[in-house]
Amino acid sequence: MASPAKAAPTAAAPSIRGRTPRRSVLFFAFAFAVIADPVSSVAYAIEAALRALHGDLGLLLPTMSLVVGLVVVVTANYWQLVRRFPKGGGAAAAAARAFGSRWTFLPIGALVVDFVLTIGISISAAASAVIALFPGLAPVRIPLALLLLLVVAGLTWFGHGGRLLFALMTVAFVVISVAVVVLGFTAPHATGHAAASADPGHSATLAVVLAFPVAMALATGVEAPSTAIAQLGQLDDTHRRRFGRGTLALLVVIVGGLTLALTALAVRLGIGIPGTDSTQIADIAHAAAGPGRLYGAFQLTSSLLLLAAASSSFQAGPGLLKALSGTTGRPGVLPPVLGRTNGHHTPYWSVVVYLAAAAVIIVAAAGQEQELVLFYAVAVFVSFLVGLIAMARFADRERKPALAWVNGLAAAAVAFTLVVNLLRGWPVLSMAATLLIAGGLYLRWNRAGRPTGIEDVEAHAETG
Repeated sequence: MASPAKAAPTAAAPSIRGRTPRRSVLFFAFAFAVIADPVSSVAYAIEAALRALHGDLGLLLPTMSLVVGLVVVVTANYWQLVRRFPKGGGAAAAAARAFGSRWTFLPIGALVVDFVLTIGISISAAASAVIALFPGLAPVRIPLALLLLLVVAGLTWFGHGGRLLFALMTVAFVVISVAVVVLGFTAPHATGHAAASADPGHSATLAVVLAFPVAMALATGVEAPSTAIAQLGQLDDTHRRRFGRGTLALLVVIVGGLTLALTALAVRLGIGIPGTDSTQIADIAHAAAGPGRLYGAFQLTSSLLLLAAASSSFQAGPGLLKALSGTTGRPGVLPPVLGRTNGHHTPYWSVVVYLAAAAVIIVAAAGQEQELVLFYAVAVFVSFLVGLIAMARFADRERKPALAWVNGLAAAAVAFTLVVNLLRGWPVLSMAATLLIAGGLYLRWNRAGRPTGIEDVEAHAETG
């Protein structure tokens, strides 16, 4: 993951009102950069579902179909948020205006944790992609992951990179993935080489119900467009809404389509739980394309996309801490030191905080992204849940019973997902961290005299 977050880097641009070609280029760069994180989640979400199913490929497609369905439901909520908050703000803004400013801190706490996990899981997954291509690096998995972490953090020192570069990485991965899928379905000789199981450990229905919450890591990053539109200061509210909603629609089509296509291909080729030196998505590409250039390009683009997702959180996370520090003229909740910037406007101490936190979880998980997936699908779902409940409240106030029921049912589905993941045990640590950070920020806000404007901190993090 991210997250609002896990948005692409900002880039100053002149006014483009009335200039359609320039606006089209901006939308391309914005949209494909913002969806880099959810697209990169495809690299580990399908495998996470298969592991939860104990390798039962027969139930994999129904499980991932349910996951994609819930992603659509969550996306529909952010579609409403974009309409209501065209200047950005996401779940934090919605919670504050629906229930009061104190509720802002719950989604903010969730995002702080989500950014750390996005960095950790993306770096770990990138290391796994490299190891799948070069198995000889398996013994140095942890040092490799830490090296990649330092490289990404180091690049953050130089400020926001070009949004277009992130967009191109996303497009390259999607194009090569489509090529792999087409080849996999049209080459009858393609066969898998990883063992598959037919025992999910439960009845089929129960197995799917228990497995799909794990794979909801696919939904992380769905919230990004609702806050990333704050970067588009050169556009008016109408065009920011169009950009936000267009990005959400693109996200659903690409992430949903790619996930279901790769899942179906895994079933067709018999690609089960991978060995320790590979990943399921790598095994799918290898079985479909063979060991040639297409396979190498697939691994290269997937690893670069995962590093891009980590980089975006290395920008958004410290940006959020900077906005909370009060050094940008906004409400000060955190110590000013976290807002100190270098010549490239990078809040370097905040970057160090995220670097240290991500390094700890990478080492704790031994550089294995699948060890982190359970934690990943917890924190951000707190933000989803708060946003959905807030939107249900708005619909009720405005006497739109049908919309209130839809948002209420979506909130129930998200709450179920959250509870199932928490019942797995260790993911409760992710929830505990979310609540501790939210509580700590709330206490500091109280001590600071409850400064106004805190509900817009996510939008300020994107523009500051």
